[in-house]
Amino acid sequence: MDDKLSQTVLYLDGVNVSFDGFRALNNLSLVIEPGEMRAIIGPNGAGKTTMMDVVTGKTKPDSGAVFFDGTVDLTKMDEASIASLGIGRKFQKPTVFESHSVRDNIVLALEGSREPGATLFGREGAAQTTRIDELLRIIRLDGKASWPASKLSHGQKQWLEIGMLLAQEPKLLLVDEPAAGMTDAETAETAVLLKEIARTKTVIVVEHDMAFVRDLGVKVTVLHEGSVLSEGSLDHVSADPKVIEVYLGR
Repeated sequence: MDDKLSQTVLYLDGVNVSFDGFRALNNLSLVIEPGEMRAIIGPNGAGKTTMMDVVTGKTKPDSGAVFFDGTVDLTKMDEASIASLGIGRKFQKPTVFESHSVRDNIVLALEGSREPGATLFGREGAAQTTRIDELLRIIRLDGKASWPASKLSHGQKQWLEIGMLLAQEPKLLLVDEPAAGMTDAETAETAVLLKEIARTKTVIVVEHDMAFVRDLGVKVTVLHEGSVLSEGSLDHVSADPKVIEVYLGR
């Protein structure tokens, strides 16, 4: 187990979480390897959000092991400490600074930039300028850097928030339903964007849109009643009678 653990970015083993008698996670075990992108799917109430809450420290498990980078016991850490380790989470509803420009949103998010006044009114160093320009290009907003974030479409705001997370140099990125509310074109572009990010980061994507998951082309974990129901390629889990019964057949 120790050898296996040391080669993982995220390792959950036998994780249980109950709320007022409801078992949200039931002996959940999950292994994510460095540089992997994994899609997590499942019906409402399957435990997807609770799993992310446990990883980010928002919810403490009743029992089980949760390790990051092979050595760090996340169950003993608070949310702020976990975020500082390099675990970033993008929620379903984008939260950006609407009145600030797209570029300033990225500036505010840059690692170590914790004082807005010093950041926005100070001078950017050459390295910082290069990094900001790179992030704007990655998230497809380099042509809209001077726009107020309020002018962006819903999908573009999702990209901006992903860029803000990338600015903090996470090792592991948790992305919750990134395709929700997007146009077809934005959804397709978001799949390309996440695949680019996954070249250098480990990414977990929680999603309901099966066409989007297929575009990602990654290993899929299906959760049901707080446990792993099936795992493998999308074709593999889609053909699993148990998955069809509890999720895809609905």
